[in-house]
Amino acid sequence: MKTLLPAAASAQVSSPPMLIDGTILEVVAEGKTTRTPDLVTINTGVVTQAPTASTALTDNAVRVKRVVLALKTAGVADRDIRSANISLQPQIRYADNTPPVFTGYQASNTISVRFRDITRAGTILDALVREGANQIDGPNFQIEKPETAFDEARADAVAKANVRAALYARVVGLRVDRMLSISENSAANVPIALTAMRENMAGAASASDTKVIPGEQDVTINLSVRFLLKK
Repeated sequence: MKTLLPAAASAQVSSPPMLIDGTILEVVAEGKTTRTPDLVTINTGVVTQAPTASTALTDNAVRVKRVVLALKTAGVADRDIRSANISLQPQIRYADNTPPVFTGYQASNTISVRFRDITRAGTILDALVREGANQIDGPNFQIEKPETAFDEARADAVAKANVRAALYARVVGLRVDRMLSISENSAANVPIALTAMRENMAGAASASDTKVIPGEQDVTINLSVRFLLKK
């Protein structure tokens, strides 16, 4: 025998939508503040070539060890040094109308290094080249603790939204009654300055100190703010 359940048992009760007496205005505002980067990341490493794979790797390991030792001697902490990429590739020479020729192996070991004292970054890079580094890419400037800067940008965005809402209200003959909602765009932005630093490594060690200039960065936040306008 089947049991029939009351129809109300499966029903969902929802509240009626709240009616708003007034005009809703949505404003998109960008807030911005400026910071000087206090952290820079640079990739450095060693590329070696040899007739055999084992020789290429051994030579590479010896030079990389010197590079890492130079970093630690310069005061770079262990937490700011990490392996970024290690590779071993056969080298093939191609030419027109001739078969490919195997010429040996190329070993590459790239290390990502963070410099917290940006003023010393250039001097340390020069020391790395002297110790055998023949690859340098970067710098990648960052703000290590951007939370305060983001909050300043948020406050700036809210202030701009209020000013803009007041302007629209005045133009259409209304007034701002209250703010209804704020939503933050997930694409909060700390622009990262990328500048290639590939050099002729043969002359880098004898050149004057490499300059690493952080400049300034804009920290931006985008908000969508809804206002209620009334007469």
